[in-house]
Amino acid sequence: MLRKLGFLTIGLFDEADPGRGHESTLEIIELGERLGFDSAWLRHRHLQFGISSPVAVLAAASQRTSRIELGTAVIPLGWENPLRLAEDLATVDLLSGGRLNPGISVGPPMNFDRVKDAIYPDTADAEDFSYARVERLLACVRGEPVTDLEGALGFEQFSSRVQPHSPGLASRLWYGGGSLRSARWAGEHGMNFLTSSVVKAEESEDFARIQLSHVRAFRAAHPDGEKARVSQGLVVIPTDSATAAQRAKYLAYAEQRTPRTRTPQGPARMMFAPDLVGTAAQIAETLEADPAFREIDEVAFALPFTFEHDDYVQILTDMAERLGPALGWRPATP
Repeated sequence: MLRKLGFLTIGLFDEADPGRGHESTLEIIELGERLGFDSAWLRHRHLQFGISSPVAVLAAASQRTSRIELGTAVIPLGWENPLRLAEDLATVDLLSGGRLNPGISVGPPMNFDRVKDAIYPDTADAEDFSYARVERLLACVRGEPVTDLEGALGFEQFSSRVQPHSPGLASRLWYGGGSLRSARWAGEHGMNFLTSSVVKAEESEDFARIQLSHVRAFRAAHPDGEKARVSQGLVVIPTDSATAAQRAKYLAYAEQRTPRTRTPQGPARMMFAPDLVGTAAQIAETLEADPAFREIDEVAFALPFTFEHDDYVQILTDMAERLGPALGWRPATP
């Protein structure tokens, strides 16, 4: 039985009119709340035409919604200062009434050799992109002291921990991982775990089996065991109310991306999940046969990157009104 239904969007925009794209994303989040979705998640893109500041966009979304949880999937910490990010996350969590679910990951920024001089002109070779960067963020969000500066200094008051502090935020931090090592690390550090449509082909070349091994490794390492939270992310496109033109576009999109799902890609041997396109009944049948899906009870289905606003409205409506109920989910109430 699916307990929590969420969706994920990249928030694409036209370089000549970026405001319209950001507004579209906010409208989609508002629609998600009206349809009863439990969560809305934003991807993170730098030096591209997708949302580069999801925390800022979610701050806006927090003032236009009242119930739906708001997440990032994921913020690559290689681009961030953990202390500054902790301040922003806590601020938005308080503004949202405790609805923020920050998802993060580590590693060098994408295309690091070509962007490092712009991000870290003086410290690129000294930056630590390991799990230690996550531990710094965790300490900041949990309210641990980060300095010995505390109390009055002249006419001003200072705190030894990050301010503002949002007490429940640390329990809603997620780690986005695609390897067994990441799954175990997230479990050992008591985080929640985001597993997506991209994984490393380490012990198998069967995507579903790889994803299942990550879910089990995470929970085996987590203090909460089988109760530890895992969210599965896949590209899912129900077509029940789609027009003929939309169905043709969706099938062409999936067909173009299918070759990369057959074998591991690149030196890192990344495996991609096939996009699921079809009626709600067809997709539900496929998911119910997925071994990883059978072991989780919450999902964040990804919206395709390049579709139009009206396409997202149709897809989200079919997800909420047809696919979710077919999987045993019931929409949240106001």
